[in-house]
Amino acid sequence: MAPRANWKGFLRLSLVTCPVALYPATSDTEKVSFNQINRKTGHRIKYLKVDAETGDEVTSEDIVKGYKVDTDTYIEVSKDELDDIALDSTHTIEIDEFVPKTDIDNRYLIRPYYLVPDGKVGHDAYAVIRETIRSMDKVAIGRVVLTNREHIIALEPRESGLMGTLLRYPYEVRSEKEYFDEIQDVKLTRDMLDLAKHIVEKKSGAFEPELFEDHYETALIDLINKKRSGAPIAARAAPKTGGNVINLMDALKKSIANEKDAAPAAKHEAKAAKGKKPKKRVEGQREMLLPIAGKGGKQAAAKEASKDASKKADKPMRAKKAG
Repeated sequence: MAPRANWKGFLRLSLVTCPVALYPATSDTEKVSFNQINRKTGHRIKYLKVDAETGDEVTSEDIVKGYKVDTDTYIEVSKDELDDIALDSTHTIEIDEFVPKTDIDNRYLIRPYYLVPDGKVGHDAYAVIRETIRSMDKVAIGRVVLTNREHIIALEPRESGLMGTLLRYPYEVRSEKEYFDEIQDVKLTRDMLDLAKHIVEKKSGAFEPELFEDHYETALIDLINKKRSGAPIAARAAPKTGGNVINLMDALKKSIANEKDAAPAAKHEAKAAKGKKPKKRVEGQREMLLPIAGKGGKQAAAKEASKDASKKADKPMRAKKAG
C-alpha cells in the first residue's frame, strides 16, 4: 500500500502553478522495533502525562504549550495565538531562486521527499517546472510549511518527477572551528601517503547501496527467530582488538599485506553475489521473521514438531561401519 502524503498543496513558479503532494522518500518502518513491557505480566507499558510537582495525571484539555525562561517560569502560549501567526505559505511551495547544486553544503541537508502531481490536472505545469530546472542544471529553492514550521526545500528533477530535500537554517548548523581548532598540524612523508593511496585504490569501487547489509538488524532478526523457536542463545565471543598502533609506517605496510590476502576471497564473493538473483523486496521486515503464533499457535507448533519426530522415527537407522 502506497504511503500517505505528508503534505498536499501547490507548487508555484511565478504565475505557473500546479497541485502537488509530498511523500517521504525514506522509511524506518522496516527496522525491527521494540515496545517496553512489564516483565511480570507481559503487558505493554502505558505512559501517563502527570504534573511534575503534584504527580497528578493531567487531561489533554488542560495541557498547553509553554516556553521556559527560568527554572520554574514558563511563558504560556495558546493554540489561538499560534494560529494567529500561522504562515501564508502553508499550502504553497513558492520557488524563490535557482542555485547550483554544488553550492549547497551537505551539512544543510535534512530529509528527502518525492514531489508528485496531485490528481489528473496540472501535469503540464508540473512538467514545465521540472524540465526548466533540469535544463538549467540547477536546484530550485523554495519554502514549505510542515507541522506549523516553515522549512527551506531544494527541488531537483529525478527521472519523471521531482525530489525535494529539506534544508537546515544557518542557525541550526554548527561551525567546524570549535571542533577542528585543536587538531595538530602534522607533516606526513610521501612514502606514508603513497602507501595509504595504495590501500584506497585496492578498496575503491562503485557505489552499490543494494549490497549494503545492516549487520545489527540481521542479528536482531536472528535473535528474535531463535527465541521464538526456543533455540539456545549462545554468548558472543569478545571481539578481537588490533591493539595500539605503535608505528604508523608498519601499520600501513601490514594493511597492504592484509589487503593482498583478502583480495582473492573478496573477488570470489563479489562474483557469487552478482550471479545470484536479487530477492524480491517485500514491504516491512516482518517477512524475515518466523510466523507469529496466534490462537492455538503453540499447539500448532507442537503438532509440527511431533510430525517431524515421527518421520525421523519411521526412517530405518543405518548401521555404522566398523573402523
